[in-house]
Amino acid sequence: MDIRRLQAFIKIIDLGSISRAADLLNIAQPALSQQLATLENAFKQKLVIRSKSGVTPTTAGSELYRHAQTLTKQFDRAMVEITQGAGPLVGKVSVGLSPYSAGSTLSVKLLQRVRACLPDITLHLTESFDDIYSELIMTGRLDMAVIHGAGPIKGVIFTPLMKEEFFLLAPHGLEFQQDETGAVQLVDIADTPLLLPPKHNFVRKSVDMAFMRKQLEPCIVAEIEALITLQGAIEEGIGSTILPWSVASRIVVPGRSRIYPLRNPVIQEDVSLCIPEIIPETEASVAVRELLIELAKAMAASHNWPGAQPFG
Repeated sequence: MDIRRLQAFIKIIDLGSISRAADLLNIAQPALSQQLATLENAFKQKLVIRSKSGVTPTTAGSELYRHAQTLTKQFDRAMVEITQGAGPLVGKVSVGLSPYSAGSTLSVKLLQRVRACLPDITLHLTESFDDIYSELIMTGRLDMAVIHGAGPIKGVIFTPLMKEEFFLLAPHGLEFQQDETGAVQLVDIADTPLLLPPKHNFVRKSVDMAFMRKQLEPCIVAEIEALITLQGAIEEGIGSTILPWSVASRIVVPGRSRIYPLRNPVIQEDVSLCIPEIIPETEASVAVRELLIELAKAMAASHNWPGAQPFG
């Protein structure tokens, strides 16, 4: 099996288009179509479904895509290890960081540490609401990701990093009833206009679950993904939000917005590091993973993040 043919197949699936893949690979479209036909003949299976909007993988194509990612990563790893020998760690390591989680806060610290300790490694950081990181890890498109939750998910290994408590971030002029510790009860914000991420986000799921358990209905007036927009909306008094401290502390504006602890119930979620179960890690990705775990546990134990509890 020609490794370049598998690499071309991966590119076709990633782009969802034979013509765009051909342009990117700088080969003629008929030649790329012939490579695809050769793969389908070799496996005696139809691998893609063609339509006016592009191509999508069949069940067999999805399975080949997953295996091709593993094989090409192993090939790349062999090339690096053989050509570099005992030299410094090199290569590209891709890390997914779940928005509205500690992962996005850790990103700059991780970048600084990698630049200082592993200068020949290129770190690729991505933060997206739309991508399902567990799927990207299983298919080899990401080496690791920091997400809310602790699994289990088939094909993914979870390493718990910390527990994060959620806080209320509200316009400064808004008054709430508080207990002796300064905390706000969930029942007392049932009618408060809330600005939250979309339903598929882990933060939103945790907030919805907390309200449901108290038999309350949150007053959600808008779904906002962009933190800069969320920050401005709260400053202008449009609504409040509920976030982990790691995120709320980044967008609170003294004199314009304020953070309150939430109680009854405490909303809390695990933060975990995910890696693929089957696809082997490169030495570079192992080194980055170890740095990330070290950073996360140190930050959670530093007492600079209210509501964060390290595991172990």
